[in-house]
Amino acid sequence: MHTSQPMELVAPAGSLAALKAAFEAGADAVYLGLRNATNARNFAGLNFSEADIRSGVALARKLGRKVLFAINTFPQPGRTHEWRAAVDAAHDLGADAVILADPGLLVYARERYPELRLHLSVQGSATHADAIELMREQFGIRRVVLPRVLTLQEVDRLARQTQVEIEVFGFGSLCVMAEGRCLLSSFATGDSPNNKGVCSPAHAVRWHERDGRLDARLSGILIDRYAPGEPASYPTLCKGRFEVEGRADHALEEPTSLNALALLPRLAEMGVRAIKIEGRQRSPAYVAQVVATLRAALDAAHLAPARYAVKPDWQARLARHAEGSQTTQGAFDRPWK
Repeated sequence: MHTSQPMELVAPAGSLAALKAAFEAGADAVYLGLRNATNARNFAGLNFSEADIRSGVALARKLGRKVLFAINTFPQPGRTHEWRAAVDAAHDLGADAVILADPGLLVYARERYPELRLHLSVQGSATHADAIELMREQFGIRRVVLPRVLTLQEVDRLARQTQVEIEVFGFGSLCVMAEGRCLLSSFATGDSPNNKGVCSPAHAVRWHERDGRLDARLSGILIDRYAPGEPASYPTLCKGRFEVEGRADHALEEPTSLNALALLPRLAEMGVRAIKIEGRQRSPAYVAQVVATLRAALDAAHLAPARYAVKPDWQARLARHAEGSQTTQGAFDRPWK
């Protein structure tokens, strides 16, 4: 679905402070969630009370921005009522849209609140037009967040084949899970994004310093060992360093962040409706700086797409927030496909 409207900038908000930072920096919308397992970023100390959401929605209304409510995990057996209660809360608190992945919840939301705008979460893993159209026909979704496994050519083809708005990730961390269904974290800790809303939960993380070296463990499993002075990152199994055939390295995936700055005019031309920033577990300072950078880039790409060029200071600002100080265009750039 091609459109001449500027692409929306959708920012992460893991707290009310992050929400305010996102709007001050120029985000068109924020996405947020409750402090429970209905939220794929259910980390301790993060997320929103209902009072926080009321304040955030009031600020959004004042500024003409939007609040998107993420209920992007899958209900646990016997506890569906908790997820339905989150849908009720999203409606009652004035969310502009609800981001859902589970078909049962999509049915509930559509039947109970037919006026409520529904977005299909990236956790829904819809990667082709038939899947997206089925979700539109059955549940009335208005937008799909595409999984980070599609090339630019595949995104372009999808945009031409569906009436549903398309949202893609423009910046943030990558991982090898099948969009929310992390078996690695579940294997090690019993908790994962799909069943408890959290990857590598804090209760399973242990740090041990000895002789200047720092060991990071998850449920007792050695994830990484840092040399004296080496920067340490939060331990996740997919990005740990393991010894394979006598060589210690990132056996599954190196820590790196997606950066689509250079692709913004092409994504706009394809008809992509929104650019999403990953990172509800990150600080308000991260949100402010990344949003401000993407805001400037999106405005430049919209006003003069033919003259658009990525500015070095944009890249430098994003590089400071990239995981492992590395960036990639990820699946967007697969020349062999």
